[in-house]
Amino acid sequence: MNGALGHAGVLLALVAALAGIVTIGAGLATRRVALLERARVYVYLVLGGLLLATGAMEHALVTHDFSLAFVAQNNSRQTPLLYDVTGMWSALQGSILLWSLVLAGYVAFAAYRFRSRASDPVVAWALLVSLAVSTFFLALMLGPSDPFAATVGAVPANGSGPNPLLQDNLLVAFHPVFLYLGLVGFTVPYGFAIASLATGRVGETWLTETRRFTLFAWAFLTVGIVLGAWWSYQELGWGGFWGWDPVENAALLPWLTGTAYLHSVVVQERRGLLRVWNLSLLVATFSLTILGTFLTRSGITQSVHSFSSSGVGPALLSLFGVAAAAGVGLIGWRGDRLRSTGSIDSPVSREGAFLVNNLLFAAFAAVVLLGTVFPLVLQTIDNQSLSIGRPFFDAFTAPIGIALLFFMSVAPALPWRKAAPGVLRDRLSVPAWMAALVLVACVAAGVRGLTPLVAFTLGAFAASVAGRQIVLAARAAHRHGLGAWRGVVGRANGGMVVHVGIVVIAVGLTAATSYAHSTELRFSPGETLRFDGHVLTFERWTRLVTPSEVAYRAVFRVDGSRFAPGIGSFNGNAEGTDIPAVDSSLVDDVYLSVGNAPSSPRPGDGVTVDVYVQPLVLWLWVGGAVTAAGAVLAAFPGKRRRPTDPASVPFPGLAEPRRVPAGSRT
Repeated sequence: MNGALGHAGVLLALVAALAGIVTIGAGLATRRVALLERARVYVYLVLGGLLLATGAMEHALVTHDFSLAFVAQNNSRQTPLLYDVTGMWSALQGSILLWSLVLAGYVAFAAYRFRSRASDPVVAWALLVSLAVSTFFLALMLGPSDPFAATVGAVPANGSGPNPLLQDNLLVAFHPVFLYLGLVGFTVPYGFAIASLATGRVGETWLTETRRFTLFAWAFLTVGIVLGAWWSYQELGWGGFWGWDPVENAALLPWLTGTAYLHSVVVQERRGLLRVWNLSLLVATFSLTILGTFLTRSGITQSVHSFSSSGVGPALLSLFGVAAAAGVGLIGWRGDRLRSTGSIDSPVSREGAFLVNNLLFAAFAAVVLLGTVFPLVLQTIDNQSLSIGRPFFDAFTAPIGIALLFFMSVAPALPWRKAAPGVLRDRLSVPAWMAALVLVACVAAGVRGLTPLVAFTLGAFAASVAGRQIVLAARAAHRHGLGAWRGVVGRANGGMVVHVGIVVIAVGLTAATSYAHSTELRFSPGETLRFDGHVLTFERWTRLVTPSEVAYRAVFRVDGSRFAPGIGSFNGNAEGTDIPAVDSSLVDDVYLSVGNAPSSPRPGDGVTVDVYVQPLVLWLWVGGAVTAAGAVLAAFPGKRRRPTDPASVPFPGLAEPRRVPAGSRT
């Protein structure tokens, strides 16, 4: 029953998507408004079909319907309910189903959001492009990535259960969902970019209409990346949170180009500049989400984050090529209409700083893309194995990150067009003094190293500039009889909150990577040892048994608090999984891992533990929360400049009949 309902839902969604594409295409070709307005029904049917399929899959997982191969391979009767539910996105086929559901939700929301403009060719083309992308993923689920395929042979009495790494941490319920909400969310802005190029309506109106889609997709992706780093830190037992893994990089790439777009689009809305650049960034962002999907789901990369080898790789690579080629081709075709009427008047201006900011983000993305893809290309062409790791990425991205911190400090203080003499002095003098004080305090506290000192100083500079603007905005709101909190609502001031969050992340990242210490300590029961200012006492081994897990925990006291790292096995699997423990504080983290412990230690056995002491790690997660909050504030602006696009009337002369006063002659 679950398999039949699931297949029915996917088939309904696919037929509806194809019908929507045909209806929109016919409406655009014949200029019939009724057809364009009818297409919205098919968009809702796509969502309805995928909700049915998702409900069937979740019901199969919760009820342990092992007649489905996916359930038999990724579920067991001992799996806790939470991980029954999250099991849908723990493997390839279910992750494609989640991707399709999220995409259908975005497209349905776009259709509802622009329901009063359904006859507008830009909206129609955007929905057509989005439905075409939906069709691709729906076809995968009826082909090489069928989540409702029946189990071959006899139905097993029990399943294999999820990957042990995906049933031992609550973050698995949130990290993939936020990541998909971010990656998939860029489809709608890409659809509007293609629509504007296809119709020749390349003014600024479509940017304003899709700004919130882009901003929320970026915010979701930011949260997804931070939660992924947190999951890696808590789950994998290596003491780190970012290892330049190919799959980590696959999520970072669209974040970089999306961040660049959110900055440069302000220049286009305000000055009408950078049209080609902004369209190129949107095309690149969406294309990189598909490339990341290929890297994750094709089996071409070896990563703890990636899925096993599958047959969807060639199809995903083809979609990547079509998406990139379509965008580049249309930009070339509309090149004459994309010329800006003005230019950057002075490099010492906000638009000049935004341009440099964008070039730095592009350089950052190029480095990450090269380091991620080049080994794969080399292996494909010459069958040579090449490993590009942290030294390469750190060497090239650290200077770019420092430069981005500097321009994040200066750009908000610069006026548009040209900075008058004395403006920068007035706006930057207090932040500069704050940065100098932080530098002196760091040196006095014994902080050493050029890169950390520069990062901390520029972080203080950028945070002070952002804080100054937030305070001024709050005071202005209070003077006008509004609550001071209204001063941080809006794109500009919400963006400053985002800057504060990014600075907090940058400072925490710099401190954790520059001043971390680690060692391996051997303890006997009751023994106390000291490391890097912390007191660690090993008490005993304990055994914990649940229906799904057998775990052995080494009970420690760290500075008086009790923590228990250990090893665990799930669903009767003989292979143990490391279970690290973290003593986290505002100053530093003490991270314990017993990955080399025997499979069945006895209560009186000693233990060898890896100890990592890393400063300011907690502030990475705090910075992620502040960044997400700033993005939400930026999504709800007050009054803002709305550029006028004379081509915004749908089908001029046809779609909107002229109204004539009663009694007048027509």
